[in-house]
Parts: sequence; C-alpha cells; structure tokens
Amino acid sequence: MIEVGARALGARRRWLGPLASEILSSYPRAPTDAPRELAAHITGCTAFSNAVEEATSRGVPITIASYPLTPPQAGAVTSALPRLDTLGDLAALLGLTPGELDWFADTGHWNRRARPGVLHHYRYEWRARPGRTPRLLEVPGTRLRALQRTLLNDLLGLIPAHPAAHGFVPGRSAVTGAARHTGAAVVISLDLTSFFASVSAQNIYGTLRRVGYPEAVAYSLTGLCTHAVPPRVIAAMPPGGDPGERAALRRALASAHLPQGAPTSPVLGNLAIRRLDARLDGWAEAAEATYTRYADDLAFSGGDALHRRADAFVRGVTRLVTAEGHTVNPHKTRVRPASVRQSVTGIVVNARPNLVRVEADRLKAIVHNCVVHGPAGQNRGAHPDFRAHLLGRISWVEQLNPQRGARLRATFARIRW
Repeated sequence: MIEVGARALGARRRWLGPLASEILSSYPRAPTDAPRELAAHITGCTAFSNAVEEATSRGVPITIASYPLTPPQAGAVTSALPRLDTLGDLAALLGLTPGELDWFADTGHWNRRARPGVLHHYRYEWRARPGRTPRLLEVPGTRLRALQRTLLNDLLGLIPAHPAAHGFVPGRSAVTGAARHTGAAVVISLDLTSFFASVSAQNIYGTLRRVGYPEAVAYSLTGLCTHAVPPRVIAAMPPGGDPGERAALRRALASAHLPQGAPTSPVLGNLAIRRLDARLDGWAEAAEATYTRYADDLAFSGGDALHRRADAFVRGVTRLVTAEGHTVNPHKTRVRPASVRQSVTGIVVNARPNLVRVEADRLKAIVHNCVVHGPAGQNRGAHPDFRAHLLGRISWVEQLNPQRGARLRATFARIRW
C-alpha cells in the first residue's frame, strides 16, 4: 500500500505508513468494489487529515502524480444473477452506451431541477382520494420503462424475497397469503402509509450492495429504479388527508424513492423491506402467530392468546415498523375475532379463502344481466374491453371458489357479444 501510494504521489511521504496502518485496522479485506467508501474513509483518517493540514499551512498542496489502474474484481454476487463488474457490463446488459446509461440513471437528479419538457423520464398523475391523502403515480417514459423491465426480468426478479412476502413473487399471490390465516381465532391487519415513497434510494443501494454488486454498479442501478419528484409537481398536490401525512408524503417524494408506476418498484419494495419482514416474522413467531405481507398490507393471525393481547401485539408491530423507517396507518388497523368476518387483502378467511359475498352476488348479477339484456348496458365502469374485464373477475372467483367460478363461467358462455 505504501509503494502504491508513493507512485500515486510521485514521492514516498512519511505519513503513508501511518495511513496504511489506519486503513488496514478498519478493513481486514480490501474493499476492491467500494472506491467511494474507501475514499471517504481515507479522508477521515487522522494521518491523512494531519497531512492535509500541514500542506495547507505550508502552502504546498498534496498533488497526484499518477492514477494507478487495477482490473475490476467481482463481488460476491449470487450465481443466479448476471455478473456485472463494471458500468460497461451494466450498459451492455441494457444495450446502452455509457453516456446513455448515465443519462437514464440520472444520479445527479437533473430531471428534478430541469424545466418541464419532453426529455423528462417521468410523467405524473395525482389521484385524489376523498378523505385520504392523495396518491401520485410516477409513470416512466417508454424507453426507461423498457430498461426497467429488462432489469426486472434479468436481474431483480432473480433475487429471493422473504418467505412472508406474497405480493409480486412468482408462485405466491394474495390467495396464498390469505390461506395462511384461515380458521384463526383472531386476524390482525395493518397498512403501511405511502409504502413506495417511503423506500429511499439508500435502502435500494444497500440492498444491491448486500447482494454483492460493486459500488458503482449498485449506484447506477439505484438511479435507474428510483426518482425524486420536481417541486412543481409536489406543489400541485390536490387537497385531502391529514396535514401530517401530507407533509410526510411531500418530504418522501422530494427525495429519491421507489416511484409508484415503475415496473421495478414492487420487487425492489419486497427486497428493501426484507429486514422488516424478518423482524415482524420473529415477533409473530414469539407470539405463536403467523405473519404475511402483500405489498403494504401486513396480516397476522393466531389463537386465543394472541386475541387476549392483541393491543400490545399491535404496539410492538408499530414500534418495529417505525424503527425500519415506515409508518403504520392507524385508520386501517383492524383486529377481527372469529365471530365476525375476517379478511386479508379483501379475501374472507374465516373457514377457507373465499370471496366477499356482496362482491360475488354483484358479479353474478352483472353476468346474468349480460345474458338477458346484453353486455352493452352493463359496462357501467366504461371498461375498454368489458369482455376481458369480466373474464378476469371470473378467473379471480375461480381461484377462491372453483365451484362458484365454474357456474359463472358457464353463464358467461351464454352472453352474445
């Protein structure tokens, strides 16, 4: 290390030995894939700080004579993931030039400060919700969305989520998550406030670094999948919701976060919240309860012991969620004993996963009226493809109740389109 430092500085400085000792005491292994981290550590070392102070007092700055270049070394990337040792590898995976990669990653947040125009990577749609805090959809442009889908299919989707996560995970769904809670004495449901906006770029960067990607690659990947909203868009927030929640949402949107509308956000949300999933799973296990999560919906179930101390259990969950940087929506916390209808992500779970009766009866009436009166008058939601809309709803019923779904499909087959 002293010899390399001497070549970089053009001379052997007396402070290089103490500096090397400080670095070796902090890094048992060479941080070959973290140059920014190493540079920040060197800046804070006593030997280097004293050398800079002395050079400043003498008016003779420390100069760099040469920049030694070393070949990149691979991190501990999981074998199932593509190996990306350099930004060039990432650009090749996405079919971009290095300049294009830098533009789309937008690590300097140029889009946030730029004037409105066609070159922006996102467009924005505020969705007002009566009595609730508005929701902002951040929709990526066509080319950025295509890049994000490539990352989703070829990289991010290959990283395993926590077993408790049932949303946006192959082989799992709202049905598999709800099925874990059937026949319980009590079901407890909680909701995370502004889930995607609360997942910061720092969370995503840390997740990618833990997977094993080098610092520069993880930094660029984070830029491709996170976004900071321009002030003009935040200022246009429509009315509605609690003032505290509105202020928290404005702060979250102003910082780089997972955009609600990007195809990569659901999977990255699962990965970034894996530590919280593990802590909540452990909390539930200690109370002999079951825990699942579907996006921002948390669900717990258990026996009579959990029912008796449900309030204390919810307070513990809230503490864990807050400690991980998220917030529980107190208006959506529900404790449901077996004597009432228990539901998880809209699925009834008292005896077995089933559709809410009111929704099932409404769908049955719509399909029947389509047979009797024709489908045109039943499309009250103005769906562009009403036939596909009905088929989707029938398929959902078939997952929960195959017999009822089969009867609906038989009636659907009699509709004259």
